[in-house]
Amino acid sequence: MINEVAEKNAFRISTSVLNQVINEAIAIVQPPSDKGRRLKIYYGTQVSTKPPTFIIFVNDKKLFHFSYERYLVNQIRKEFNLVGTPIKIIAREKNEKEAKKEGY
Repeated sequence: MINEVAEKNAFRISTSVLNQVINEAIAIVQPPSDKGRRLKIYYGTQVSTKPPTFIIFVNDKKLFHFSYERYLVNQIRKEFNLVGTPIKIIAREKNEKEAKKEGY
């Protein structure tokens, strides 16, 4: 069991497969909305292993409620059989990436 968890901890998921899982999860449970604004998830990518860490690009990270984050973690865990492995999700606004490139 320890060897299996260690192997899953170093597991790498391709961006396209991860986004298929995210899109299926979104189709089952719509992202939350607040005051008429709905969370939009553009895409996700894995940035690290040990533990598997994913960045999810969204329109407004304030709308990315912890309960929906937990839902996505559980969907990823179930789809890739990541039992016993912590999964980390970082929400990042899409325009935040461009701001970092420009030095803001």
